[in-house]
Amino acid sequence: MLDLAAIIGPTAVGKTQLSIEVARRVNGEIISCDSMQVYKGMDVGTAKADIEEQNSITHHLLDVREIEQDFSVAEYQTLCKELIASINARNKLPILVGGTGLYYQAVVDNYHFFPIKSRQEVRKKWNNIIDKKGLNYVYEYLKLIDREYALKISVNDRKRIVRALEVFELTQKPFSSYQKRDKSTYNLAAVGLYLDRQELYDRINQRVNDMLKNGLIQEVANLRSQGYNLSFNPMQALGYKQVYYYLEGFITKEEMVEEIQKETRRYAKRQITWFNKDKRIHWINIKDYPRPDLLVKKISAYIEGQFNRV
Repeated sequence: MLDLAAIIGPTAVGKTQLSIEVARRVNGEIISCDSMQVYKGMDVGTAKADIEEQNSITHHLLDVREIEQDFSVAEYQTLCKELIASINARNKLPILVGGTGLYYQAVVDNYHFFPIKSRQEVRKKWNNIIDKKGLNYVYEYLKLIDREYALKISVNDRKRIVRALEVFELTQKPFSSYQKRDKSTYNLAAVGLYLDRQELYDRINQRVNDMLKNGLIQEVANLRSQGYNLSFNPMQALGYKQVYYYLEGFITKEEMVEEIQKETRRYAKRQITWFNKDKRIHWINIKDYPRPDLLVKKISAYIEGQFNRV
């Protein structure tokens, strides 16, 4: 059985830098577990590891798709399986790092996906309903027919919402019923990082301010100038959508900042709820460790202990 480590947790908790230091200590390579970091040109708003950080330790599944290209959780799982096998074969440790719960679960539990061919007329119908009544309207409907899957995805994830509604209309079965899992696929050592709620929310608010200082508005403006608008699913991502609305003149800068912070806090809450369901995760409050090096040592020791590498 192949070894697999994971460092997960809510947005803004500090996973990126810590994971790099842990990877150095445990002879690991990092596999991004973020549904938006796979897209080229989306760097600041996704808190993607910068070039220097990527060069300091091997990173995988960053910048593997153009924004106009579809990318599914099944594709992510397939790529991860190949990487996990090849990294193990090099006597290194693959480390999933990120906060996209569905991507994490699809890998560690080896979801078995049953593809159903799309029907363009059904897909078009639901897209038209969204255009007329709004994405939240159809998301609430999805919660009625398939609450399990609806709670796994973002309320802003138009592509996956439409796909789930399409499958239900074609089969009269919820999309979640087509996903089976196998929890014994890997030797798993999963670490979850967390903070008390108010401290996390303060970090989120500051992180949003930092992203704006570091060029988030310009990043979205560049994508907009290339013809990318909200009809492209990645542009619905947290932060990008709000900045796009600001650039279009629909909201003020102050409203944009407030909306990004509010929606990011809500997203973090959903992430925590998701990951709390997995009892294999070993949770660590980062405030219990006054120095980053002590926290890195703690995470590394736990991972190595799970694989008897100490």
